[in-house]
Amino acid sequence: MAQEVLIDLYRRLEGLPARCAERRDLVQQAAQLYGVSESTLYRYLRTLYQPKPVRRSDLGKSRVIPSAQMERYCEIIAALKIRTMNKNGRHISTVGAIRLLETSGIESDYGFIKLAPGQLNKATVNRYLLQWHFTPKTVLKDSPAVRFQAQHSNECWQFDLSPSDLKHLQEPVWYDKQKGRPILMLYSVVDDRSGVCYQEYRCVYGEDAASALLFLFNAMSAKADPEFPFRGMPDAIYLDNGPIAKSRVFRNVMAYLGIEVKIHEPASKAKRRKAARSKGKVERAFRTVKECHEVLYHLREPKNEAEANQRLLEYLKQYNDHQHRHEAHSRMDDWQLNLKSGGIKEMCSWERFCTFAREPEQRTVGIDARIPVEGTVYEIHSDLAGERVVLWWGLFDDELFVEHDAQRYGPYYPVSGPVPLYRYRKFKKTRAEKTLDKLEALAKSLALRDDGDTQGQQAIKAMLSSANTLPSTPFADPDPFNELAYTSALKAKLAIADYIGKPLALLPQSDRDFIDAILDETLDKTVVMARVKDHFNPKRDSSHAT
Repeated sequence: MAQEVLIDLYRRLEGLPARCAERRDLVQQAAQLYGVSESTLYRYLRTLYQPKPVRRSDLGKSRVIPSAQMERYCEIIAALKIRTMNKNGRHISTVGAIRLLETSGIESDYGFIKLAPGQLNKATVNRYLLQWHFTPKTVLKDSPAVRFQAQHSNECWQFDLSPSDLKHLQEPVWYDKQKGRPILMLYSVVDDRSGVCYQEYRCVYGEDAASALLFLFNAMSAKADPEFPFRGMPDAIYLDNGPIAKSRVFRNVMAYLGIEVKIHEPASKAKRRKAARSKGKVERAFRTVKECHEVLYHLREPKNEAEANQRLLEYLKQYNDHQHRHEAHSRMDDWQLNLKSGGIKEMCSWERFCTFAREPEQRTVGIDARIPVEGTVYEIHSDLAGERVVLWWGLFDDELFVEHDAQRYGPYYPVSGPVPLYRYRKFKKTRAEKTLDKLEALAKSLALRDDGDTQGQQAIKAMLSSANTLPSTPFADPDPFNELAYTSALKAKLAIADYIGKPLALLPQSDRDFIDAILDETLDKTVVMARVKDHFNPKRDSSHAT
């Protein structure tokens, strides 16, 4: 039927009631006139004003190549783009991938694929790559990050450092003229649970373990300001895998303190993961300090580190008093409320902390039993002259310990320069020299009997074997550097004699008995020297003071 007839009939029927007899007569007349049934005519009228699609019914389907085969070709081209991608995101183009499939073909899980020339073109392939989400931009997405939070305060600290926007100070405390002015670095730790932040400025030439350990000691120790109670040793420190985390002395110090070192997972192309996505809390603190505090340096710059750290501490007290990220109280209140049942693990003293920060280094001792370390000369035990030893050098003290053949010597302190020309210095005979003198004297007395006395020869062999057997004691040292207790009573007596300034044999019998009683009771250095000082140098009563 013509479209005009249907439109005219539709308009005539629209003006009549739904159940009118005249409607039925009009439909029957039109059906008889055009030779169709009433059902067909009603169907035409229902579809007259319905919306019709403006696109083809086979839209999005390949008409030249079957859809399954086209999808397989697009997967191979997308895989070629991913396989040839470098770190900058550059990869083979669609035209290049099609040319490769047409010329040489590709071995894949689908078998050997080689296309006929002209079977695919760039526009068609790009359209299907975008339609089926095979483009590298759509496929190569990072895996979702997982947010975490510690349950208790001081359970995990996030540690990082960042260059300050100020770059340099006008009057740094120290600097190397050859290297120029040091960089002003901002060191920071943030408690993972509460978000409490502690920061310090330090002038450094790079990420070194010594500066990091100094900062962490100050962060863990009690502060001079009572309004800043943040302190204690954390259970774990979370940092990036930089020079500090790779430092052996840094890991040793953390192991001595019982602190676990955790590093960020590195970037992984296979797992589609970027590096350091979990340290946002410490990075947020850096950004806040630089945007809210360091911008004021344009008005008045700090002259040195002490002034910069004092002004920074005043700002950090305000920063930690801000509201917690999801609790109804401040960060500092959250830190105090969520401490473990055992409380704060207090930090050790500075002197004890210095003993942990020792780094091993292999060196050869000079023939004069001296070793220069960074311009400072140390004189060690004469037995080690010319030997290859391991130096345990402290980062924060002037003591030097030496290890040779699983035995440790020290501590040794800096000595003066060479001996003047007209003065002579002679070392005490070492144990090896004494043994050698004994063997040489014994060798001169050796002789063979004319009658071939076998018993005498056996006695000589027994004597030689006993002389070659040097006395030794097994190394049993609870302290790694023998600083808390003397290894033997003889060592303790030598130290006491060095303190008194004369041999113990010249002391009265009562003093010697007193010293023997102390050493029979304990070999602890602190207890022994304290009791010796009280005995030989008693404090005067304040009533006798003039």
